Amino acid sequence: MAVYTDITEDELERFLAPYDAGTLMSYKGIAEGVENSNFLLHTSKAPYILTLYEKRVDPADLPFFLGLMQHLADRGLSCPLPVARKDGKQLGQLAGRPAALISFLEGMWLRKPAAHHCRAVGEAIARMHVAGEGFAITRKNALSVSGWRPLWDKSEARADEVEKGLAREVGAELDFLESHWPKNLPAGVIHADLFPDNVFFLDDHLSGLIDFYFACNDFFAYDLSVCLNAWCFEKDWSYNITKGMALIEGYQSVRPLSRAEAEALPLLCRGSALRFFLTRLYDWLMTPPGAMVTKKDPKEYLRKLRFHQNIANPAEYGLKLPVTA
Repeated sequence: MAVYTDITEDELERFLAPYDAGTLMSYKGIAEGVENSNFLLHTSKAPYILTLYEKRVDPADLPFFLGLMQHLADRGLSCPLPVARKDGKQLGQLAGRPAALISFLEGMWLRKPAAHHCRAVGEAIARMHVAGEGFAITRKNALSVSGWRPLWDKSEARADEVEKGLAREVGAELDFLESHWPKNLPAGVIHADLFPDNVFFLDDHLSGLIDFYFACNDFFAYDLSVCLNAWCFEKDWSYNITKGMALIEGYQSVRPLSRAEAEALPLLCRGSALRFFLTRLYDWLMTPPGAMVTKKDPKEYLRKLRFHQNIANPAEYGLKLPVTA
Protein backbone atom coordinates (compact mmCIF):
# COMPACT_ATOMS: atom_id res chain seq x y z
CA MET A 1 0.00 0.00 0.00
CA ALA A 2 1.11 3.58 -0.61
CA VAL A 3 -0.09 7.06 -1.55
CA TYR A 4 0.79 8.36 -4.99
CA THR A 5 -2.39 10.38 -5.60
CA ASP A 6 -3.62 12.90 -3.03
CA ILE A 7 -7.34 13.57 -2.62
CA THR A 8 -9.40 16.37 -1.10
CA GLU A 9 -12.23 16.02 1.37
CA ASP A 10 -14.70 17.38 -1.19
CA GLU A 11 -13.60 14.83 -3.81
CA LEU A 12 -13.91 12.04 -1.28
CA GLU A 13 -17.39 13.05 -0.16
CA ARG A 14 -18.58 13.11 -3.78
CA PHE A 15 -17.07 9.67 -4.31
CA LEU A 16 -18.86 8.28 -1.25
CA ALA A 17 -22.25 9.73 -2.15
CA PRO A 18 -23.36 6.69 -4.25
CA TYR A 19 -22.51 4.33 -1.35
CA ASP A 20 -24.55 3.54 1.72
CA ALA A 21 -21.42 4.08 3.79
CA GLY A 22 -22.41 6.80 6.23
CA THR A 23 -21.00 10.30 6.66
CA LEU A 24 -17.27 10.85 6.31
CA MET A 25 -15.63 11.60 9.66
CA SER A 26 -11.90 11.31 8.91
CA TYR A 27 -9.40 9.83 6.47
CA LYS A 28 -5.65 9.36 6.25
CA GLY A 29 -3.18 7.92 3.77
CA ILE A 30 -1.49 4.58 4.32
CA ALA A 31 2.19 4.75 3.45
CA GLU A 32 3.25 1.08 3.42
CA GLY A 33 3.81 -0.74 0.12
CA VAL A 34 4.43 0.39 -3.43
CA GLU A 35 1.48 -0.44 -5.67
CA ASN A 36 -1.72 1.61 -5.18
CA SER A 37 -2.87 4.70 -3.26
CA ASN A 38 -4.67 3.65 -0.10
CA PHE A 39 -6.57 5.51 2.61
CA LEU A 40 -8.17 4.51 5.87
CA LEU A 41 -11.61 6.09 6.16
CA HIS A 42 -13.78 6.43 9.22
CA THR A 43 -17.46 7.13 8.59
CA SER A 44 -20.48 7.30 10.85
CA LYS A 45 -21.22 3.71 9.81
CA ALA A 46 -17.87 1.84 9.77
CA PRO A 47 -14.18 2.04 8.94
CA TYR A 48 -13.23 1.29 5.33
CA ILE A 49 -10.19 1.07 3.09
CA LEU A 50 -10.28 3.23 -0.04
CA THR A 51 -8.01 2.08 -2.87
CA LEU A 52 -7.10 4.17 -5.91
CA TYR A 53 -5.60 1.95 -8.61
CA GLU A 54 -2.48 3.51 -10.03
CA LYS A 55 -0.94 3.22 -13.49
CA ARG A 56 0.81 -0.09 -12.87
CA VAL A 57 -2.55 -1.78 -12.31
CA ASP A 58 -4.44 -2.70 -15.49
CA PRO A 59 -8.10 -1.66 -15.06
CA ALA A 60 -9.05 -4.78 -17.01
CA ASP A 61 -7.73 -6.85 -14.07
CA LEU A 62 -9.97 -5.22 -11.47
CA PRO A 63 -12.96 -7.58 -11.98
CA PHE A 64 -10.56 -10.46 -11.25
CA PHE A 65 -9.24 -8.91 -8.03
CA LEU A 66 -12.61 -7.80 -6.67
CA GLY A 67 -14.41 -10.95 -7.80
CA LEU A 68 -11.75 -13.16 -6.24
CA MET A 69 -12.18 -11.56 -2.82
CA GLN A 70 -15.91 -12.23 -2.99
CA HIS A 71 -15.36 -15.81 -4.20
CA LEU A 72 -12.89 -16.61 -1.42
CA ALA A 73 -15.05 -15.03 1.29
CA ASP A 74 -18.05 -17.03 0.07
CA ARG A 75 -15.96 -20.16 0.63
CA GLY A 76 -14.98 -19.29 4.17
CA LEU A 77 -11.67 -17.49 3.76
CA SER A 78 -11.37 -14.38 5.93
CA CYS A 79 -10.49 -11.42 3.68
CA PRO A 80 -11.76 -7.90 2.93
CA LEU A 81 -14.75 -7.50 0.62
CA PRO A 82 -15.45 -4.87 -2.04
CA VAL A 83 -18.38 -2.66 -1.03
CA ALA A 84 -21.05 -2.22 -3.69
CA ARG A 85 -22.55 1.17 -4.48
CA LYS A 86 -26.31 1.70 -4.45
CA ASP A 87 -26.36 0.93 -8.20
CA GLY A 88 -24.61 -2.40 -7.57
CA LYS A 89 -21.29 -1.39 -9.09
CA GLN A 90 -18.07 -2.02 -7.15
CA LEU A 91 -15.87 0.49 -8.96
CA GLY A 92 -15.97 4.26 -9.17
CA GLN A 93 -13.64 7.08 -10.20
CA LEU A 94 -11.71 9.37 -7.89
CA ALA A 95 -8.98 11.87 -8.82
CA GLY A 96 -8.85 10.40 -12.30
CA ARG A 97 -8.22 6.86 -11.03
CA PRO A 98 -10.43 3.76 -10.79
CA ALA A 99 -11.29 3.41 -7.12
CA ALA A 100 -12.99 0.92 -4.82
CA LEU A 101 -14.26 0.97 -1.26
CA ILE A 102 -13.19 -2.13 0.67
CA SER A 103 -14.42 -3.47 4.01
CA PHE A 104 -12.06 -3.06 6.96
CA LEU A 105 -10.48 -6.23 8.38
CA GLU A 106 -9.67 -6.18 12.09
CA GLY A 107 -6.16 -7.10 13.14
CA MET A 108 -2.53 -6.07 12.89
CA TRP A 109 0.39 -7.42 10.93
CA LEU A 110 3.31 -8.89 12.84
CA ARG A 111 6.75 -7.30 12.97
CA LYS A 112 8.33 -10.37 14.62
CA PRO A 113 6.46 -13.53 13.57
CA ALA A 114 7.24 -16.73 15.45
CA ALA A 115 7.07 -20.33 14.24
CA HIS A 116 3.42 -20.79 15.25
CA HIS A 117 2.48 -17.73 13.22
CA CYS A 118 4.28 -19.23 10.22
CA ARG A 119 2.31 -22.44 10.63
CA ALA A 120 -0.93 -20.43 10.60
CA VAL A 121 0.20 -18.67 7.43
CA GLY A 122 0.93 -22.01 5.77
CA GLU A 123 -2.54 -23.25 6.65
CA ALA A 124 -4.16 -20.03 5.42
CA ILE A 125 -2.44 -19.94 2.02
CA ALA A 126 -3.30 -23.60 1.46
CA ARG A 127 -6.94 -22.86 2.34
CA MET A 128 -6.87 -20.04 -0.20
CA HIS A 129 -5.55 -22.42 -2.86
CA VAL A 130 -8.38 -24.84 -2.14
CA ALA A 131 -11.03 -22.11 -1.89
CA GLY A 132 -9.96 -20.60 -5.21
CA GLU A 133 -11.09 -23.68 -7.09
CA GLY A 134 -13.99 -22.88 -9.39
CA PHE A 135 -13.30 -19.16 -9.69
CA ALA A 136 -14.40 -18.42 -13.23
CA ILE A 137 -12.00 -15.59 -14.14
CA THR A 138 -8.33 -16.26 -14.83
CA ARG A 139 -5.35 -13.93 -14.80
CA LYS A 140 -1.87 -14.73 -16.06
CA ASN A 141 1.00 -14.08 -13.67
CA ALA A 142 2.73 -11.18 -15.43
CA LEU A 143 5.54 -11.37 -12.86
CA SER A 144 6.44 -15.02 -13.43
CA VAL A 145 9.44 -16.20 -15.42
CA SER A 146 8.28 -14.78 -18.77
CA GLY A 147 7.90 -11.31 -17.24
CA TRP A 148 11.26 -11.08 -15.48
CA ARG A 149 13.45 -10.21 -18.45
CA PRO A 150 11.29 -7.27 -19.63
CA LEU A 151 11.43 -5.93 -16.07
CA TRP A 152 15.16 -6.51 -15.85
CA ASP A 153 15.69 -4.68 -19.13
CA LYS A 154 14.34 -1.51 -17.49
CA SER A 155 16.90 -1.64 -14.65
CA GLU A 156 19.93 -3.48 -16.01
CA ALA A 157 21.83 -0.37 -17.14
CA ARG A 158 21.76 1.07 -13.59
CA ALA A 159 21.99 -2.18 -11.61
CA ASP A 160 25.64 -1.71 -10.70
CA GLU A 161 24.65 1.47 -8.86
CA VAL A 162 23.24 -0.88 -6.20
CA GLU A 163 26.20 -3.28 -6.15
CA LYS A 164 29.20 -3.63 -8.43
CA GLY A 165 28.94 -6.65 -10.72
CA LEU A 166 25.20 -6.99 -10.19
CA ALA A 167 24.26 -6.75 -13.85
CA ARG A 168 26.41 -9.75 -14.73
CA GLU A 169 25.22 -11.82 -11.75
CA VAL A 170 21.51 -11.22 -12.28
CA GLY A 171 21.78 -11.74 -16.03
CA ALA A 172 23.30 -15.20 -15.46
CA GLU A 173 20.63 -16.13 -12.92
CA LEU A 174 17.88 -15.05 -15.28
CA ASP A 175 19.37 -17.19 -18.07
CA PHE A 176 19.43 -20.19 -15.72
CA LEU A 177 15.87 -19.82 -14.49
CA GLU A 178 14.46 -19.30 -17.98
CA SER A 179 16.14 -22.58 -19.04
CA HIS A 180 15.14 -24.64 -16.00
CA TRP A 181 11.74 -23.32 -14.89
CA PRO A 182 9.38 -26.24 -14.11
CA LYS A 183 6.30 -27.12 -16.14
CA ASN A 184 3.02 -28.84 -15.35
CA LEU A 185 3.01 -28.45 -11.59
CA PRO A 186 -0.40 -28.22 -9.85
CA ALA A 187 -1.75 -24.72 -10.39
CA GLY A 188 -4.69 -22.46 -9.66
CA VAL A 189 -5.38 -19.10 -8.05
CA ILE A 190 -2.48 -17.88 -5.89
CA HIS A 191 -1.95 -14.77 -3.77
CA ALA A 192 1.61 -14.17 -5.03
CA ASP A 193 2.42 -11.47 -2.44
CA LEU A 194 1.71 -12.90 1.01
CA PHE A 195 4.20 -10.86 3.03
CA PRO A 196 3.72 -10.25 6.76
CA ASP A 197 2.01 -6.90 6.11
CA ASN A 198 -0.66 -8.75 4.09
CA VAL A 199 -1.62 -11.10 6.94
CA PHE A 200 -3.52 -9.82 9.97
CA PHE A 201 -3.49 -11.35 13.44
CA LEU A 202 -5.88 -10.60 16.30
CA ASP A 203 -5.14 -11.90 19.82
CA ASP A 204 -2.32 -13.99 18.33
CA HIS A 205 -4.67 -15.75 15.91
CA LEU A 206 -4.68 -15.19 12.17
CA SER A 207 -7.69 -13.00 11.39
CA GLY A 208 -7.40 -12.76 7.62
CA LEU A 209 -5.48 -12.13 4.40
CA ILE A 210 -5.45 -8.80 2.55
CA ASP A 211 -4.12 -7.14 -0.62
CA PHE A 212 -4.98 -9.48 -3.48
CA TYR A 213 -3.71 -7.12 -6.19
CA PHE A 214 -0.96 -9.48 -7.36
CA ALA A 215 -3.25 -12.53 -7.29
CA CYS A 216 -3.16 -14.61 -10.46
CA ASN A 217 -3.09 -18.16 -11.79
CA ASP A 218 0.21 -19.98 -11.30
CA PHE A 219 1.82 -22.92 -9.50
CA PHE A 220 0.61 -23.43 -5.93
CA ALA A 221 4.15 -24.33 -4.85
CA TYR A 222 5.41 -21.03 -6.24
CA ASP A 223 3.07 -19.27 -3.79
CA LEU A 224 4.54 -21.40 -1.01
CA SER A 225 8.03 -20.32 -2.09
CA VAL A 226 6.97 -16.66 -1.84
CA CYS A 227 5.88 -17.31 1.75
CA LEU A 228 9.14 -19.07 2.65
CA ASN A 229 11.06 -16.06 1.38
CA ALA A 230 8.79 -13.56 3.12
CA TRP A 231 8.34 -15.26 6.51
CA CYS A 232 11.29 -17.53 7.26
CA PHE A 233 14.39 -15.32 7.10
CA GLU A 234 15.74 -13.38 10.06
CA LYS A 235 17.00 -9.79 10.01
CA ASP A 236 20.58 -11.01 9.45
CA TRP A 237 19.24 -12.78 6.30
CA SER A 238 19.76 -16.26 7.82
CA TYR A 239 17.10 -18.86 7.06
CA ASN A 240 15.14 -20.05 10.11
CA ILE A 241 14.47 -23.72 9.44
CA THR A 242 12.13 -23.94 12.45
CA LYS A 243 9.87 -21.33 10.86
CA GLY A 244 10.23 -22.99 7.48
CA MET A 245 9.25 -26.36 8.85
CA ALA A 246 6.23 -24.86 10.62
CA LEU A 247 5.06 -23.02 7.50
CA ILE A 248 5.40 -26.11 5.29
CA GLU A 249 3.73 -28.37 7.87
CA GLY A 250 0.85 -25.91 8.15
CA TYR A 251 0.46 -25.89 4.39
CA GLN A 252 0.55 -29.67 4.07
CA SER A 253 -2.00 -30.10 6.85
CA VAL A 254 -4.51 -28.61 4.40
CA ARG A 255 -3.05 -29.43 0.97
CA PRO A 256 -0.22 -32.01 0.78
CA LEU A 257 2.50 -31.28 -1.77
CA SER A 258 3.18 -33.64 -4.63
CA ARG A 259 6.67 -35.08 -5.04
CA ALA A 260 7.17 -32.93 -8.15
CA GLU A 261 6.26 -29.79 -6.17
CA ALA A 262 8.65 -30.72 -3.36
CA GLU A 263 11.53 -31.39 -5.76
CA ALA A 264 10.90 -28.06 -7.52
CA LEU A 265 10.88 -26.02 -4.30
CA PRO A 266 14.55 -24.86 -4.39
CA LEU A 267 14.15 -23.64 -7.96
CA LEU A 268 10.83 -21.95 -7.18
CA CYS A 269 12.41 -20.20 -4.17
CA ARG A 270 15.17 -18.89 -6.42
CA GLY A 271 12.55 -17.64 -8.85
CA SER A 272 10.41 -15.89 -6.28
CA ALA A 273 13.52 -14.29 -4.73
CA LEU A 274 14.54 -12.99 -8.15
CA ARG A 275 11.01 -11.72 -8.84
CA PHE A 276 10.96 -9.58 -5.68
CA PHE A 277 14.51 -8.45 -6.21
CA LEU A 278 13.62 -7.21 -9.71
CA THR A 279 10.50 -5.29 -8.67
CA ARG A 280 12.27 -3.78 -5.67
CA LEU A 281 15.24 -2.83 -7.84
CA TYR A 282 12.95 -1.11 -10.33
CA ASP A 283 11.12 0.79 -7.57
CA TRP A 284 14.42 1.66 -5.85
CA LEU A 285 15.77 3.20 -9.01
CA MET A 286 12.61 4.64 -10.57
CA THR A 287 10.20 5.81 -7.81
CA PRO A 288 9.75 9.59 -8.26
CA PRO A 289 10.95 11.93 -5.50
CA GLY A 290 8.20 13.08 -3.15
CA ALA A 291 5.98 10.00 -3.50
CA MET A 292 4.47 8.98 -0.17
CA VAL A 293 5.83 5.45 -0.43
CA THR A 294 8.23 3.29 1.53
CA LYS A 295 10.87 1.93 -0.86
CA LYS A 296 12.25 -1.50 0.02
CA ASP A 297 15.92 -2.41 -0.26
CA PRO A 298 16.44 -4.80 -3.20
CA LYS A 299 19.58 -6.22 -1.56
CA GLU A 300 17.40 -8.14 0.90
CA TYR A 301 16.19 -10.38 -1.90
CA LEU A 302 19.60 -10.55 -3.52
CA ARG A 303 20.90 -12.15 -0.31
CA LYS A 304 17.98 -14.56 -0.23
CA LEU A 305 18.55 -15.48 -3.87
CA ARG A 306 22.19 -16.31 -3.12
CA PHE A 307 21.05 -18.53 -0.23
CA HIS A 308 18.69 -20.50 -2.46
CA GLN A 309 21.36 -20.98 -5.10
CA ASN A 310 23.17 -23.22 -2.58
CA ILE A 311 20.16 -25.38 -1.70
CA ALA A 312 20.28 -28.87 -3.24
CA ASN A 313 17.53 -30.65 -1.29
CA PRO A 314 14.06 -29.39 -0.26
CA ALA A 315 14.63 -30.92 3.18
CA GLU A 316 16.96 -27.97 3.82
CA TYR A 317 13.82 -25.78 3.95
CA GLY A 318 12.27 -28.01 6.63
CA LEU A 319 10.21 -30.17 4.28
CA LYS A 320 9.64 -33.61 5.75
CA LEU A 321 9.10 -36.53 3.41
CA PRO A 322 7.07 -38.36 2.33
CA VAL A 323 4.98 -36.21 0.05
CA THR A 324 2.27 -37.41 -2.31
CA ALA A 325 3.25 -39.08 -5.58
